[in-house]
Amino acid sequence: MIIMSPGDVAFTILNFSVFWYGIILAFAVLAGVVCAEFLSKKFSDIPKDFFIDNSPVVIILGIIGARLYYCLVNYSYYINHPVEIFDIRQGGLSVHGMIIFGVITVYFLAKKYKLNLLKLLDILSCSAILAQAIGRWGNFFNSEAFGYPTNADWGVFIPVSKRPVEFLAYDYFHPTFLYESLLDLFIFFILLFILRRQAKKQGYVFFSYLVLYSAARILVESVRIDSVLNVLGVPIAVWVSIIAIFIGFSGILLLNRLASS
Repeated sequence: MIIMSPGDVAFTILNFSVFWYGIILAFAVLAGVVCAEFLSKKFSDIPKDFFIDNSPVVIILGIIGARLYYCLVNYSYYINHPVEIFDIRQGGLSVHGMIIFGVITVYFLAKKYKLNLLKLLDILSCSAILAQAIGRWGNFFNSEAFGYPTNADWGVFIPVSKRPVEFLAYDYFHPTFLYESLLDLFIFFILLFILRRQAKKQGYVFFSYLVLYSAARILVESVRIDSVLNVLGVPIAVWVSIIAIFIGFSGILLLNRLASS
């Protein structure tokens, strides 16, 4: 079964193109907000409608962070095309940028409403990984975030215009967006299990999210070929993931130490 994208444009209204990427992103965000509200009611004492009421701030700053991070690591292009920084309809959002700005935003929300920061991050971690699993399909319609050429039955067809120069002779590539989407969905159920078991112990879900998602990202990056920036020959996403894994394990060890003291 060969996977083939129908194209990046869903429809056009008055010469304005609406991209599948934007539609998928909107659906992913909606799923994340609904999930966060449901989990907060079931597993925490967070005020009703907290996530719905504050979702515009979290979403907007998350998208800004995701875009800024992507543009920074791809500065060699955007320094010469600054106007395109504001055009996100065709992709160009970084999960790591979203995580960084998301945590900062939630920190200030926790202070403003006098809520437990780790409790908020636990709920949002489950919701975020679900949104990521859905959002990765936006890469499918944009023919991006793919891996090395493959003869596998599930290979994805990439148009010539989207292929790296060194792989112009190949038609089908590993659908790494699909691999990450499935891994994210699997992680969602693991985090949900941890949340149910550790509902009264804040922080475990968030730090587990950092470890599990980062490990999955490193695995996927070993197959991807479209890194926008390499440091010492290693994709920047791998370096950031290693740091996140260190933070995640350190957080879990600290929580265990505090629990036993």
